[in-house]
Amino acid sequence: MDDIVNKVAGSGIVSIDLESFYTEGERVLFDIKPLLFQELILKEKEFRDYVKQHSWQQYEGKVVGIVCTADAIVPTWAYMLLALALQPYAHKVYFAGLAKIEDLLFTEKLATINPEDYRDARVVIKGCGDKQVPVNAYVKLATLLKPVAKSIMYGEPCSTVPLYKAKI
Repeated sequence: MDDIVNKVAGSGIVSIDLESFYTEGERVLFDIKPLLFQELILKEKEFRDYVKQHSWQQYEGKVVGIVCTADAIVPTWAYMLLALALQPYAHKVYFAGLAKIEDLLFTEKLATINPEDYRDARVVIKGCGDKQVPVNAYVKLATLLKPVAKSIMYGEPCSTVPLYKAKI
């Protein structure tokens, strides 16, 4: 009887699972809209009083996106003041909605990759998983690896979609 041979394991393919780059932590939005007078105008004194008295501890360990859902002109310093109040408690603070936050978190993690670690490698960027990975993360990773990888594929090592093959 012939032994079963795992051809995938012996192929030298390097698999990258973008789910491993997921930043844990609850994502929440802090909307400045309720702090505006008639949802249009920021009154500095009232705003500063709110920032001083608000219970910021509720954002402990969370990823916070500061937004304004009102069609109002809010001075940049107001967003900065909120970020400074959140910073001691929140894991991360951004001026962004939830979808943009995910893009930013993955972009930060992908910046830690050393492309040279994948020089001449046959790389599979794993698809399908339990966590939602932004398409931008796949695009960023593919363009990061193209200058160094021998080939780039998408999917699972046993069933891939070829994307790129270096010219020899």
